[in-house]
Amino acid sequence: MSDKKVNATKQSLHSSEPDSLTELAWPQLLPNSVTNYDEYKFKLDMQTLRNEKGLALPLQMCMERFAVSQTGRLPFLRSSNLMDDVLTGRCNEFNFSDYLTRPAFEQQVRSPHIVMEEFLGLQL
Repeated sequence: MSDKKVNATKQSLHSSEPDSLTELAWPQLLPNSVTNYDEYKFKLDMQTLRNEKGLALPLQMCMERFAVSQTGRLPFLRSSNLMDDVLTGRCNEFNFSDYLTRPAFEQQVRSPHIVMEEFLGLQL
């Protein structure tokens, strides 16, 4: 009898636990589909509107959404996509990010005077 232990992954036997390389090789498909759902739904709605109503209405909606995305804000204020949510109809929905956001991902609110001095290059 041999006292050697056989490693299942080295001897081409299937192990029950995947190694880290296998986990990296197979992408997580569900999180990608969840994050891209709103954009995919918007594009599908625009395509349906183009086929039914013509080009004017989808073009106007996309121009409004582009104008909203170009609206600036001061650097010390928290960012909010309220205008985009209103235009796309998501303002009445409650999703995961509304009530379960982790504090690690939240923006830090700093003093407006310090931020504007840094932004304008007026550091003393």
